[in-house]
Amino acid sequence: MTRYLVERTFPDGLGLPINQQGADAAATIVAKNAEHGVTWVHSYVTPDKKKTFCIYDGPTPEAIRKVATRNGLPVDSIREVRVLDPYFYM
Repeated sequence: MTRYLVERTFPDGLGLPINQQGADAAATIVAKNAEHGVTWVHSYVTPDKKKTFCIYDGPTPEAIRKVATRNGLPVDSIREVRVLDPYFYM
């Protein structure tokens, strides 16, 4: 599976609360992603919650864009990435 970095902008801030409602929303996103072979690995969120940088595994950028649309999530860019682990060299 290929790994991707997905950049998103939320002009009003990310609306995923840290409570049961947020947990339910995240579970729904994960389930819809799985229908298209896409896995949300984790995300980085800016302090103002207006930008996220999300790591996904998936078959193609198009599959990631499709699930984003189904989940009502914006997509600024999708880039294929690879892991660079500094500890590999030690």
